[in-house]
Amino acid sequence: MSNQIDKDNFEPKIVAFLCHWCSYKAADLAGTSRLAYPTNVRTIRTMCSGAVDPVYIIKALLDGADGVLVGGCVLGDCHYQSGNYKARQKMKILHAQLSALGIDEDRVWLRWISASDGVMFRDVIFEMVEV
Repeated sequence: MSNQIDKDNFEPKIVAFLCHWCSYKAADLAGTSRLAYPTNVRTIRTMCSGAVDPVYIIKALLDGADGVLVGGCVLGDCHYQSGNYKARQKMKILHAQLSALGIDEDRVWLRWISASDGVMFRDVIFEMVEV
């Protein structure tokens, strides 16, 4: 028996921290519109992408997540005015920390997804699962 990963049957685990006002609503819209997307994603609703602590992202990765998505309002459209700008700054710092820890920074994505864009949410999940 080998400890190698069977790449043909590999199903990545994705944790998604989604902003309540936009990206979570886009995920909901994708579901209500019956837009099929992989079931590999586990969503966590946050009030704002800027409220996502990088410690939670690192914990998700250390606990077995293959990828983490942070979804927020489109820049300039944050319900908390500057929350998504704070999220963007936190992600820059986090990517440097991940590299220092030897964790591939491409496992953590930050995407701006508006509430009316269920198609984009679906496409992002497909892209994450395929990578």
